[in-house]
Amino acid sequence: MRYTIEAPSSLNAVISLPASKSISNRALIIYALSGGQTLPKNLSDCDDTEVIIEALRHMPEEINIKAAGTAMRFMTAYLSAMEGTHIITGTERMKQRPIGVLVDALRRLGAHISYVGKEGFPPLRITGHPLEGGLLEVPGGISSQYISALLMIGPILTNGLELRLSGDIISRPYIDLTLWTMREFGADAEWISGDTILVKAKPYHNHEYFIENDWSGASYWYEMLALSDNPEDEIRLTGLMDGSKQGDSMVKYIFSLLGVKTQFESKEAGIPQTVTIRRMGPCVPRLDYDFKSVPDLAQTFVVTCCLLGVPFRFTGLSTLKIKETDRIDALKKELKKLGYVLHDQDESILSWDGERCEPQHDAVIDTYEDHRMALSFAPIAMRHTITINNPQVVTKSYPRFWDDLQSVGFKVKSEYGNFPH
Repeated sequence: MRYTIEAPSSLNAVISLPASKSISNRALIIYALSGGQTLPKNLSDCDDTEVIIEALRHMPEEINIKAAGTAMRFMTAYLSAMEGTHIITGTERMKQRPIGVLVDALRRLGAHISYVGKEGFPPLRITGHPLEGGLLEVPGGISSQYISALLMIGPILTNGLELRLSGDIISRPYIDLTLWTMREFGADAEWISGDTILVKAKPYHNHEYFIENDWSGASYWYEMLALSDNPEDEIRLTGLMDGSKQGDSMVKYIFSLLGVKTQFESKEAGIPQTVTIRRMGPCVPRLDYDFKSVPDLAQTFVVTCCLLGVPFRFTGLSTLKIKETDRIDALKKELKKLGYVLHDQDESILSWDGERCEPQHDAVIDTYEDHRMALSFAPIAMRHTITINNPQVVTKSYPRFWDDLQSVGFKVKSEYGNFPH
């Protein structure tokens, strides 16, 4: 399928963002570990969360988490610590995404895990049983989802978990989000030094819990305003918190450098409220930023800076190569279609110095089965009509995205005619 997107002449709307996928997925695992009977409220309706709900609800012998990397990591740790034997698998791309570091760590805790296919990659056969826990050291430069998966089972381990992170620690806000969510359910878990987290053997307690809306989803609306030429445009985003624990809430600070300002309806922190964003000022002439704490925002800012003509050098992108696709390579290929020549180095740095090439006539953006490729390229419609292949990938994190675009005046057409409702 293919969508062609045209922007309206002005933007002025209220958007009800999806619930946070990051918090939803953590809360679901913790809910299951607590033996809870009440699901958290305002759960994300995205694909990644749905596969965890289905797995926990039915616990089949073979659990297919499809393309959900978070679910693969979190469920691997969960299944290791719970009684029963299961095979966990996913899409062909999931079978190419490494999981050996997590498996090795769980094995050191006593987990019984074997590879069904290629060593170091899914599918996995897991025979769960109570684990002792204790001291465990893993590299701090691995995906934070591995670390979060280990932390969340910590409270049910016989001896708790002392997790020592060696080397450079990336994506620290996501680790902090995990610890915060764990504490919301009664866990005793905290940093005891700059590189060590202690999780005591103290059971979770289940209670009613409400999920905040998604700051990652908000980023695409920020991008639209950054690319808007209309000073009257404004978007109001519901259900966000000032002082949010979501790492991607950093989007409001980074976009302020690109002229988009954020206003909360009140100064009360920790309460879901409506956020108003407006295009208020000029951009910085150049943007250098280290994304190691917020890698999921990188695509949004790469696309935005190119369209604004703002040269950039973005570091801390090492995890982008093992996401739904190799995001560094995908960004280079798709932006070259639009006339922007990007350069990468050391598999962790992406930069643009303003170099241009001849854009392809009637270029069509490929999404590589990656939701964030579709989501970050769609706002280009604010500058010119854009066509995107396989746009349905947005269901992984923002299922209502195309409906939301239509609701504020965008024209979204498939190759078969108007937008298919």
